Amino acid sequence: MSSHVPGDVDTSDAYPAPSPPLPGSLVGNIAATIASDIVAGRLRAGADLNSVELARRFQTSRTPVREALLMLEKEGLVEIESRRRPRVKRWTRSEVRELYLVRAALYALVAELIVANAPDEDLQLLSECYQELAAAVEDCDLERFFHANVAFREIESRICRNSQLQGILDSLGLRVQQLRHYSVSLPGGMEQSRSDRQRLIRAYYERDALLAAALSRATVLQALARIERSGWKGME
Repeated sequence: MSSHVPGDVDTSDAYPAPSPPLPGSLVGNIAATIASDIVAGRLRAGADLNSVELARRFQTSRTPVREALLMLEKEGLVEIESRRRPRVKRWTRSEVRELYLVRAALYALVAELIVANAPDEDLQLLSECYQELAAAVEDCDLERFFHANVAFREIESRICRNSQLQGILDSLGLRVQQLRHYSVSLPGGMEQSRSDRQRLIRAYYERDALLAAALSRATVLQALARIERSGWKGME
């Protein structure tokens, strides 16, 4: 059995930014740009989304902007209430905690399935992705790290070889990316996540299902703890 662990692979290929599940039309492009601004924190939770200003920014009428905001409402990034200007969604503490508890359970299952189903060739993909996020930590490059970290989880959901589970994770959509970006942006967030990924890959190669599940669950719960300790203003 292979003993390949992080540090054995040298790759300089950068992982691209994750593409949000939005159509490639004008409306989709507007929605994707606004979503990227929300996820990266350039648009803060509770910020007003003025359709006139957005139409001017995207050099279009207000109609496609409104359609884009409706699309983002369905993704859980935007709140639209009667007689109020649309705004970036604010989370309740219970919503954040419930979401992360669900993610912790799901990724523990993903880890168990990877140990059971993924050949070493698939684990190699995770090792390569780890090299990219480790390099991002070394360079203190938050956006590069975030994209590699998202890619790592996407690879995991694919190589666990359970399409139903992958579909459930995909259904969480863009809303969870906002929280994930914030979590790794906090002091120590990138280094902690890098260390967790390194130990997780080692558990995968050693085919230790119990350890892999425990590590994957703990990674998600540690991220939740960072958010809760931070007093994030995106929570009510």
